[in-house]
Amino acid sequence: MQIDSAGWTHVGRRAHNEDAWTSRADLGLFVVADGMGGYAGGEVASRCVVDTFSGLCERLVRDPEGTWPHCRQPQLSPEEDLLLNCTRLAQRAVRARRQGPLHQMGSTVVALALGARGAAVAHVGDSRLYRLRDGFLEVLTRDHSILEEMRQAGVKTSSRADSPYGHLITRALGTDSAEPTVRRLDVQAGDVYLLCSDGLYEPLGPERLAARLGEGDTEGLAERLVEEAYELGGRDNITAVLVSVKE
Repeated sequence: MQIDSAGWTHVGRRAHNEDAWTSRADLGLFVVADGMGGYAGGEVASRCVVDTFSGLCERLVRDPEGTWPHCRQPQLSPEEDLLLNCTRLAQRAVRARRQGPLHQMGSTVVALALGARGAAVAHVGDSRLYRLRDGFLEVLTRDHSILEEMRQAGVKTSSRADSPYGHLITRALGTDSAEPTVRRLDVQAGDVYLLCSDGLYEPLGPERLAARLGEGDTEGLAERLVEEAYELGGRDNITAVLVSVKE
């Protein structure tokens, strides 16, 4: 597979940007993290998460026989196992720094791993992974949020923007509830993947996202998506990482 990827972020209408991201086609790793816990805490937590993911993947490339942070699980694909290990290591890293003025910090994460024979996604919180395939947009993650739990229980709810529970997440790295959801993915030539924080998908909405992701030009599109979310009134930090799969 040939991979084109790009990322972009904007502070939005906040004083500081607590989002962090990485786009490492050389590692097959793409990550977006949305920090919380105030300016210092949010920035530290999200950067810690992204650096932990990149650091472990770099180490395993240098030493494929090296020790993993947690025991390998044979029922998982290599990509699922990698992201599970990255996420649990990031949880330990954030917890270790949760002291003093950083004692309430935490972070969401969504990560995509593309390997030679497979792919996987892992997420904690409400950062999302979308896939555009044959003109159809699909959300490949399910938010860890009170609103989503209510929907799964059959409770009729208003939209995320209108609900008082819309931004209340139930899992975040650094907290006591940080177990990731990890799933295997099939990948096809022509797929376009979008990893993003809620600052992007809330103002744009699914119809606009589907239309924009079909435009191509991966590098320029990441910036255009973020700028459009800001122009539509996005108040939160806004981050997008795009991954296009080619023959």
